[in-house]
Amino acid sequence: MWTFNVLEILSVFIVLFSIIDVTGAVPIFLQLKSQNRTIHPEKAAIYSFIVLTVFLFVGEWILKLFQVDISAFAVAGAVVLLILSVEMIFGVEIFKNDNSATGNSSTLFPVVFPLIAGPGSFTTLLSMRAEYQVLNIIVAVILNMLIVYLVLRYLSFVKKILGESGAYILRKFFGVILMAISVKLLTSNMSALILSVQP
Repeated sequence: MWTFNVLEILSVFIVLFSIIDVTGAVPIFLQLKSQNRTIHPEKAAIYSFIVLTVFLFVGEWILKLFQVDISAFAVAGAVVLLILSVEMIFGVEIFKNDNSATGNSSTLFPVVFPLIAGPGSFTTLLSMRAEYQVLNIIVAVILNMLIVYLVLRYLSFVKKILGESGAYILRKFFGVILMAISVKLLTSNMSALILSVQP
């Protein structure tokens, strides 16, 4: 459970980076800024890390409460990841952002939830638990939150570096990677699931 593995960290990091898609959300962040809403980068990163880490542990307990196997949830999660990858690659909008939050702060909503720590991230974390060790998942989450902080902290600079075409290409590239990983998750856990129900 607590064995440090660089390859596992890299794999989880890429999946989470693809799901969170903080670079692809730069236009949304800039739109919030233009509406005079404040975004606190350090709070967004810390809150997101807390929410994701708590769900990493509590999520499995919730599954046990409903008597759902980790492998079964991983298969369902892989399907969700596959759909999200299709959204990223083909530009099909499944989730529509809601900017109806009150007040001038957008740190908690919609930045932390649902843009960073949303349903896709939750599903990914529990799906990853079926394949990778908890320590490596937590390290990958920390690395992603570091990137989230840097992007939010230097938002205008990131937009200038990436540009419209850069963010577009990055989103498509990680969409393909996410699709490949979701297929791997689906096939490996489907095999385990079939074996578990055989007499």
